[in-house]
Amino acid sequence: MNNNSKNIVMCFSAHPDDEVLGLGGTLIKHIEKGDKVFITILSEGEDAKISLKDKNLDRINNARDCSKSMGTKINKIFNFPDQKFDTVPLLNIIQSLEKELQHIKPNIVYTHHLSDINIDHRITTEAVLTALRPMNKFGLQPEIRTYETPSTTDQSPYIDRYLFKPNLYVSIEKTWNKKVDSIKKYKKEIKKNPHPRSIKSIKALAVKRGSESGFKLAEAFTIIKKIWD
Repeated sequence: MNNNSKNIVMCFSAHPDDEVLGLGGTLIKHIEKGDKVFITILSEGEDAKISLKDKNLDRINNARDCSKSMGTKINKIFNFPDQKFDTVPLLNIIQSLEKELQHIKPNIVYTHHLSDINIDHRITTEAVLTALRPMNKFGLQPEIRTYETPSTTDQSPYIDRYLFKPNLYVSIEKTWNKKVDSIKKYKKEIKKNPHPRSIKSIKALAVKRGSESGFKLAEAFTIIKKIWD
């Protein structure tokens, strides 16, 4: 990370809680460094089998509470259908994200791992990459980093082209406790161990990524695009 200049950071998440589970410690670190962090969520996030408005509202409120806990700002929550992004014309999603990118003008963008087993995650990233294609209409060329999401990235086939291969590690030892506090804002989403989304399993992943990089706790990313003009 550039420790001398302030960044404008955008995090794209298909569902509420992806942002804090995948990179909450890093987003908090950005805030503590003085960066501005904006979160865009594409779906209100309830299971496709559940369409109750009050449950969706609960998830939205949880997302806002989580963002407040981290110190970030939610700039937009779309209502694309949960687990059904593939039923929406990709162009519709791209154009929606383009408006947010044009408004925020980030120099760092985080999005899901492209080979994540969750269809909504993959389509989110396809839309982000298309919106930020080299000759995009806004002239934006941010660094693009993909993150792993517990219970979906790790469930992809253990075949080379699907594997999450991090080349950026961020120490989150000092932001871990705040990450956990922020995760707990999603009251109904915390699972019991050994579920990948239990606090114990999330910490085990942070320990693993830390051991790969010389830190006690870390979050890992793949830089898939970086341009130096």
